[in-house]
Amino acid sequence: MQPIHPENPAFRIVEIFESLQGEGYNTGMPAVFIRLGKCNLACSWCDTDYLKFDMMHLSEILGRLKNHTARNIIITGGEPTIQPHLDILLNALKTQGYRLCIETNGLNPAPAQIDYVATSPKACYAEKYNTQCIETADEVRIVADGDVLDFCTRMAQKIRAKHYYLSPCEINGEMNIHDTIRQIGLLNARPDAPVHWQLSVQTHKWAGIE
Repeated sequence: MQPIHPENPAFRIVEIFESLQGEGYNTGMPAVFIRLGKCNLACSWCDTDYLKFDMMHLSEILGRLKNHTARNIIITGGEPTIQPHLDILLNALKTQGYRLCIETNGLNPAPAQIDYVATSPKACYAEKYNTQCIETADEVRIVADGDVLDFCTRMAQKIRAKHYYLSPCEINGEMNIHDTIRQIGLLNARPDAPVHWQLSVQTHKWAGIE
């Protein structure tokens, strides 16, 4: 028997805002970001306070969306795939005709309702991806929080995607951009490289937008 879910469940909402996608393949795409609270990882360099959230009912979320014009919605976090009743939220959004994108760390499968999957496996939790990992995505984005060459190679083998990106790690306002592009060069110089890696930076920070 399928579990019975409430018709108007509440979700852990950090923020809902409209902006431009600042990184990855869809850079510049107008979108409404729904940032969900809590995460199943705790990366030391994470720039999101995902533990500060308010509970917001589905009807309130749908009401908030009426104030925005973008028809793309990016479900992000924290980690969206651990959110209770996520299917109910996604089904409601699909019913209203939104194109749904998700940003996930890739430890759990992406929901079937998602149209575009951006996964960001975390090298600092490399051991978790040995036994638990998403198999397909539209893009892979890995943060260069150290020597991630072997991890990137392994993720390219485990995750089938259209695009692969390496992103600089920002700590205290400083990005390790030189080391990031150095590692991109090394990845692409390998004669047996199965994929081509590109640079992805958080352009929204440079532009001064959220």
